[in-house]
Order: sequence, then C-alpha cells, then structure tokens
Amino acid sequence: MISRLIEKIKETKAPICVGLDPMLSYIPETLKERAFAEKGADPEGAAEAIWQFNRALIDAVHDLIPAVKPQIAMYEQFGIPGLQAYERTVRYCQAKGLVVIGDAKRGDIGSTSAAYATAHLGAAEICGKEYPAFQTDMVTVNPYLGSDGVQPFVDACQRYDRGVFVLVKTSNPSSGEFQDRLIDGRPLYEWVAEKVMEWGSPCMEGEWSNVGAVVGATYPEMLARLRELMPHTFFLVPGYGAQGGSAEDLRHAFGQDGLGAVVNSSRGIIAAWKQEKYVAFGAGDFAGAARQATLDMIADIRSVL
Repeated sequence: MISRLIEKIKETKAPICVGLDPMLSYIPETLKERAFAEKGADPEGAAEAIWQFNRALIDAVHDLIPAVKPQIAMYEQFGIPGLQAYERTVRYCQAKGLVVIGDAKRGDIGSTSAAYATAHLGAAEICGKEYPAFQTDMVTVNPYLGSDGVQPFVDACQRYDRGVFVLVKTSNPSSGEFQDRLIDGRPLYEWVAEKVMEWGSPCMEGEWSNVGAVVGATYPEMLARLRELMPHTFFLVPGYGAQGGSAEDLRHAFGQDGLGAVVNSSRGIIAAWKQEKYVAFGAGDFAGAARQATLDMIADIRSVL
C-alpha cells in the first residue's frame, strides 16, 4: 500500500492529504438546512449534512491530492448514521482514486486489536466467507499497549496489502507529558520509533515500509531526529497550518528526492471559506475555497522540497 501512496504523491507532485474532519460548525447553514429538512434535525440530518459537505469537498480537490484522512470520531459522535456517512465517504474517496487513511488511533489488547484491524483494514469471516467493514487503505494506531496491540494491524497489512501509521510524536501541545519522558536517558518517542522500525521490517515495499509513523510538524527538531532514526519509515505529519506548523518546519521530514512524508491539513482546507484569506468565496462556494487552500498548501510545501 505504501507504494501506491508514493505513486499518487509522484503523480500529483503534492505530498499532502486533506483531513476530512467535519464539524457541524464548518458546514454552511444552507447546506445544513437542506439536510435537516430532508432527514430531520437529528443525527440522521447531521450525517446527511456531513456527507453532502464531504462529497463537495472531494469533488473539488481529488485531482490535486494523493490521499485523504477522515477522523472517525467526527462521525462516531452521530452514532450509526454518522458511521454510515464515514463509510460512504471512504467509498467515495476510493472511487475517486484517493488513498484513504482512516484516523482511528486504535490499539488495545491483542484480541481487541485484532477485531479493530479486521474492522478497518480486513474482513470478518462468517461461515467461511469474508465480509469487509470500513476497508480503509491505511489506519492510525496507538502503540501504548505494546507489541501485542500493534501486531494484529501489521498482520492485516501483510494479508490485505494495507498500511498503518503508528503514533510516535504527536502534534498536540500536551504530547510531551508522556512522549518526551526520559526512559534510560532517552525520550519515550525514540523508544517507540525503534519499535516502529522493528514492526515494519517484515513489511517493506522497496525502500519504504507499510508501517509508518505519525510525527507532528509542531516539533521540528524532534521530527528531524526521528527522520535520522527511521530512514525507511514514511511519516504522516499533522500539525501544519492551523496548529502552527510551517512548511519550513517540514523540511526534515523529506529526503532529497522529495519523498518520505505526507502532510495533513484538516480545518485549514475544509473550513477555508471561514478564513479571511478566502472570504471572497463565501459560504456558497466553500468547495472552491477548499480547492484554493489546497493549491496554496501545495505551493507552500513545494517551496521547501
């Protein structure tokens, strides 16, 4: 799967993904009103509004980018209708040729992780037949429970040609409360990086592994260090734009060939119509604003590659 992501990055010359993390506050009122009138002012209506919003965004940017990253929590909050909107979004993105990174951050004891891996990457076996559920191309994984929590995802990667991104150094402000703690003289995130390389070594596709790492743009010195430690690990990089990470902060995520990372932007693109820079588009052309924000992000990142 990592080979397919790299092919898409080369094709688009855009090492970015759009985070489909739709809050209701990001959706224009007219779109919400139509959805509520059709489905009701309830979770069914909210899920319909999210789906219509996502579809317009995907139509606007799919030709510019290699991947999207829907955050499942934004859909789960609306229960079963929200999860149906999530699945519908995943399928629509894949039909447009995009690599879908499910941002689920799953990780539990072995049997539970196996079930999560089945849900997001594989297929459930029932009476001798396999039935896929969400079937995302890649998924984010929390390594806190150790190898037996991660290995089921690695196994699913190998069986179904999928990929994972393991949380190593995240972009949020309090990430250092645990991740920066010194263990035998080294920060915890370095120990996690070593395990990521171990988990990923059986999953190589050429130079890169199907087991990648989440490394935030908001900590550029740590990002540079982790690139040294993980030369064959592809990075999923959150934190650009709205969280404060700049293109210059991303420089060390990439190799001289311009590969090695895919950079995420969520509200900076999907809610671009609410930013002063794109106010001329208005709520009526929120998708046009998203397309322009995507083009601006691509140009910004290309400037440091």
